[in-house]
Amino acid sequence: MKKAIILFIGIVLFSSCDIGKDRLVGKWDDIIKLSTKKVEFGAKADSVIIKTEGDWWWITHIKLNDSLYSYDGSDSIDLGSDHYKIVEDDFVVERRDKNTLFVKLIDNLTGGERKMVISLEAGDYFDGIVITQKGK
Repeated sequence: MKKAIILFIGIVLFSSCDIGKDRLVGKWDDIIKLSTKKVEFGAKADSVIIKTEGDWWWITHIKLNDSLYSYDGSDSIDLGSDHYKIVEDDFVVERRDKNTLFVKLIDNLTGGERKMVISLEAGDYFDGIVITQKGK
């Protein structure tokens, strides 16, 4: 009798799960909702403010051309907080509050284009911002 009850409960639980064919297990919908994902700057120093609708997200890493910057496990930056500032030689990235990201690049004095990618995560959802800066 116990086996029949456990089997019945198991069937009810598994049949009530809603995993549609169009939705992959472990892949979340967009919960960050960036105001923009692509930005273009001229060669001069410039900045942008990007808003989010979601407030539970963090920066996983930043890539500027061939340089990769990762702050996971950093003692000086708490990526889980609502406010932090990342300062490097060529850029500043600041999470000003739960829904605001500020990005600034210095003058691009090279002859070539610069590309910055800021990768964001919220649980099992991944997104990013691509900033292209023209060369001098």
